[in-house]
Amino acid sequence: MILVSLSQFAQARSYDDIIAANEITIAVYRDFPPYSFEQNGQAKGIDIHLANAIAHGLGVKLTLLWATPGETTADDLRMYLWKGNNLHTNDGTRVKADLMLRIPYDKNYAQMRDDQGLLVHEQVHMFAPYQQERWQIAYNPNKLEQIATMAVFQYHKIGVEIDSAPQFYLTTAFNGRLRNNTKTYLDIRDAFAAMTQTNAVDAVMGIKSQIEWLHQQHPQQTHISQQTYPLFDTYKWDIGMAVGNDYRQLATPSKTYCSINLNSNIYTNGQRNLVSVISSLSYTNKSLLK
Repeated sequence: MILVSLSQFAQARSYDDIIAANEITIAVYRDFPPYSFEQNGQAKGIDIHLANAIAHGLGVKLTLLWATPGETTADDLRMYLWKGNNLHTNDGTRVKADLMLRIPYDKNYAQMRDDQGLLVHEQVHMFAPYQQERWQIAYNPNKLEQIATMAVFQYHKIGVEIDSAPQFYLTTAFNGRLRNNTKTYLDIRDAFAAMTQTNAVDAVMGIKSQIEWLHQQHPQQTHISQQTYPLFDTYKWDIGMAVGNDYRQLATPSKTYCSINLNSNIYTNGQRNLVSVISSLSYTNKSLLK
């Protein structure tokens, strides 16, 4: 991991600063496959491909800032984007990113206010949704023929990641009738191992891209359910990016869902920006971006 040495107060960098420095620092989540993770010392994943494409499109070098998730997205935005952190520097210098990936793109979330009526996220600008996620279930076909309704988990165990939305959903919905068969694990990969290796659970519920990625590693042992989830407040959501609110030039012009077009080159006032770079991306495994 390469860290950018900024001032002690981690001053944000403008588009011109980034171009002049010939380097952009992009924050991605640590150990979060299939989005961003390290394998044999190499950075891998959807967001790593995207980060490389952005840096290439801007004509600058990429520096990755690996982010350890906090309790909330607001904590992550503060720690890695607008305030910075000094946990890994010897002189107290705060380090932060120019851009952060895999941030919820939701108008209500972006405009959320605290109990005093102040904007919670006034320091950041969220933009450029590039992926839609939703919850999904993978199951052991030797234990379940199909998942017709969620009521099946009154009789079959299902694994979830601890402190996740699926855990809350499965332990509280339907008057708690699924609670006793909901088993929690530190990581979705642990839950999947419990299904494919030890038969401790018959199904796993998690984020679609993660479930599909794990399913691809066990195609004969698992099936993917297309079941919908009644009583789930947020069934699907958009994923985008964020920059410091003072440096929106990186993000303009805003566009709704980015097209995947290898040959397009979009410029604004003669300068290429992040949205135009994203619009020119070509990603081979497009199924993971749906």
